[in-house]
Amino acid sequence: MAKTHRFAPKLKIKKGDMVVVIAGAYKSKDTTREVLEVFPKKGTAIVDGVNIRKKHQKPTQDNPGGIIDLPAPIQLSNLMIVDPKTGEPTRVGRKVVDGKIVRYSKKSGEIIK
Repeated sequence: MAKTHRFAPKLKIKKGDMVVVIAGAYKSKDTTREVLEVFPKKGTAIVDGVNIRKKHQKPTQDNPGGIIDLPAPIQLSNLMIVDPKTGEPTRVGRKVVDGKIVRYSKKSGEIIK
C-alpha cells in the first residue's frame, strides 16, 4: 500500500495582506483588516480585530489575570483580498512575470505585492 502525504494547499492569502470579511459574524462582516497569521493545513487565518473571543486567565507572576480578548482563526473561504487599485474585494490569480510567479487581482489586473 502506498504512503499518502498530506501537503498544505497553495494559498491565495498571506500574512500582511489586507482582506475583507465576506461571511461570518454580523459584527465583522464587510470590514477591511490585516491578516496577522495563516494556518495552511487548517485553512484558517487570524485577522486583526475579527472573530474576537474572551479567555479567562488565572493570575501568574507575569500576568495579573482576568478576562482577555483573543482573536480566533477564521476560515479562508470567508475572506477576500482587497484590490490594491480600487479597494474592493477581488479574486486572486497567479501568473509568471520575469520568471517569478506573482499574485494578481482578477478585477483590475494589478499585481498584489
